[in-house]
Amino acid sequence: MQTPETKKTAGQTEQPKKQVSMSVFAGALLVVALGAFIIGTRSPGVFAMFGGGQNKELPGQLDLSSVQDVYGQLKSSFDGKLDTQKLVEGAKKGLTDAAGDPYTVYFTDEEAKQFQDDLEGKFSGIGAELEKKGDNLFIRATLDDSPARKAGLQDGDIIVKVNDQETTKWSVEKAVSEIRGDKGTTVKLSIVQAQQLKEVSIVRDNIINPSVKTEITSDGIGVLRVSRFADDTSSLARQAAADFKQKGVKGVILDLRGDGGGYLSAAQDLSSLWLKPGKVIVEERGQENKKLLATGSPLLEGIPTVVLIDGGSASASEIVAGALHDHGAAKLVGEKTFGKGSVQTIQDVKSGGQLKVTIAKWFTPNGINISKEGIKPDVEITVSRDDIAAGNDVQRAKALDLLKK
Repeated sequence: MQTPETKKTAGQTEQPKKQVSMSVFAGALLVVALGAFIIGTRSPGVFAMFGGGQNKELPGQLDLSSVQDVYGQLKSSFDGKLDTQKLVEGAKKGLTDAAGDPYTVYFTDEEAKQFQDDLEGKFSGIGAELEKKGDNLFIRATLDDSPARKAGLQDGDIIVKVNDQETTKWSVEKAVSEIRGDKGTTVKLSIVQAQQLKEVSIVRDNIINPSVKTEITSDGIGVLRVSRFADDTSSLARQAAADFKQKGVKGVILDLRGDGGGYLSAAQDLSSLWLKPGKVIVEERGQENKKLLATGSPLLEGIPTVVLIDGGSASASEIVAGALHDHGAAKLVGEKTFGKGSVQTIQDVKSGGQLKVTIAKWFTPNGINISKEGIKPDVEITVSRDDIAAGNDVQRAKALDLLKK
C-alpha cells in the first residue's frame, strides 16, 4: 500500500498506478455530475478501498461443468434470444458476489472506466450535491458555474420528481443515475423552493470538479474542503496549506463530509500536512502487514484544527480523520463516519474487465479497525431537515466556534 503498483489496461502500455481507498456512501451527499459516487461514490460495487495490482496465476481452477450444464439447458429451453456476452459478464459478477464480501466485485470494462472518470471528477450532469434526509431528497450545494447553479437551484431545495418520477423512495444513488446523462440532453426536475413547487428543465453539461476547495473566513479560519482523494488532491491541499500558513490563519477546518475516499497516496499526503515525518497514518494487516507513514513538511502542524465528518465520510476520509485524531492533531465534529476498514486491490482480468478483491483490514494509529463501527466525533452535531432547508450549516458553525475559543 505504500508504493505505486503497475497495472496494464486494455490498449495501454504499463504505467504506474496509484493505490486507491474508496468506499460506499450510505445516506451521504453525492455530486450529481459525479454519477453514482458519487461515485460517489456508495454502492459496495462502486466504492471501496483498493490499490493497483497485476494479474496473478490462480492456485487452482474451479470445476465449472455444472455452470455449463445450466447454460446448456438455458440455451435449449429459453424462449428468447440469449446474449452470450451478458451471460459471461453475469457469471463473473455472480462468482464474486458469492464470495460474500460487499467490497469484492467484478467490473466490466465500461464500469471500470466510469469508476476512474468518477474519481477524477470529470462527468456530465448538472453539478449539484444531493443528500437524503428521511423521505426527502435535498440539494445540499451547487457547483460554481454549473447548469444547476445557472438554472436557479439553491441549497436546501427539495427534489420531488425527476422526469416526472417521484423520488420519495429513491436512494441518492438512484437519483444520481437518473439526473446525470450525456452533455446536451435535458433533465426535468420538480423542486420545492421557498415552499413553492417549481419545475425546472436543465441541460446537462460536462463538469470538471476539483477535489479541493478553500477559503479563509473573516475570522481568520482556513477552510479546506476535500470532496474526494484524487490526482489533484495532494498538490491543491499543499498549496492551500502554504497559503493558510503565509496568511497566518488562527485555525483550520478540514471538511471531509460526504467524501467516500480515493487515492491512498492522497490520504497520506493530506495527513502529512499535520503530522511529522515518520508518524503512522494507517496500518494494513493481512497476508502482509504494512504501515503508511507521514512524509514531507507538516505545514499545518500545531495549528488548531477541526475535522468535519458524517456518515458519508468513508475509507480514505476515515484514514485521515483517524490519524489526525489519534495523534491529537485535530478534533472531530459532526456525525459518525461510515465504517469502511478493509483493503482491496484491483486487478485486470485476462478475459476482460477488472476484479476488486478484499486482501486485508486497516487500522488507525491506535490499532482500531473501524469496520461497521465508524469513527465517532468528539462533538456530535446532527443536521436536521430544517437546517438543510434553511441553509444552516450547524456543523461548520460549531467548528468555527471551537476554533475561536
